[in-house]
Amino acid sequence: MKALIIEDETAAARNLAAILRQTAPGVEIVATLESVEESVEWLRSNPHPDLLFMDIHLADGDSFRIFDAVEITAPVIFTTAYDQYALEAFKVNSIDYLLKPLNASDVGRALAKLHRLTSVERSDYGSRVRTLAASRREDVFLVHVRDKIIPLHRDRIAYCYTSNEKVTAYGFDGAAYPLDKTLEALQGLLPEAEFFRANRQFIVARQAVKEIAVWFGSRLTLHLTVETPERIVISKARVPEFKAWLKSLHPVE
Repeated sequence: MKALIIEDETAAARNLAAILRQTAPGVEIVATLESVEESVEWLRSNPHPDLLFMDIHLADGDSFRIFDAVEITAPVIFTTAYDQYALEAFKVNSIDYLLKPLNASDVGRALAKLHRLTSVERSDYGSRVRTLAASRREDVFLVHVRDKIIPLHRDRIAYCYTSNEKVTAYGFDGAAYPLDKTLEALQGLLPEAEFFRANRQFIVARQAVKEIAVWFGSRLTLHLTVETPERIVISKARVPEFKAWLKSLHPVE
């Protein structure tokens, strides 16, 4: 059995690999990947493995974004620190997961469960994962402001910004809405066709992009239809992806 590990924490990836060598010597680890972008590229360029171990939260966003870009039919075992929303969703959809820190008994149990799946059940498993990935997109966020709860529809969001570990969504009217989610979590909840992770501090809405300027070092700067607290810079490496996203209904093709 060939397995792919998608995990951005080096220690966690090494721990999982060691557990697999100990408990399942017949499992061959074909690669260890650290990001959504790297995983999409690898899965498009290589034969798919028989099994994937996938951390939910990666450095460049929610790993469910991988399913938006690549059709994965192999079983997936998700790994995560405690995430109530994710765990409830996994249970409802009968999808296997492992809580960090991983241990040999839990990994062995998950592998034994997968070995018992028939070919039809494996196909259905992939379908359930894709359904779960789609269900994680959110249309409305609840914003707590003093003693009020304000529903904020994603269509009203021009951009999201993080500073000093605080995340704020800004509307097209310039209004600020404090959010209790990280930018990485938001990236997984907002549809890729409508929102782009510009850099570590900004997620921008397609409808908010007013103009783009070429900046030094082959980078780009974005000017939105609303004011931003600082310049939005797209790195040279991400320029092609941004351009593809901007002119296409599907950012990753």
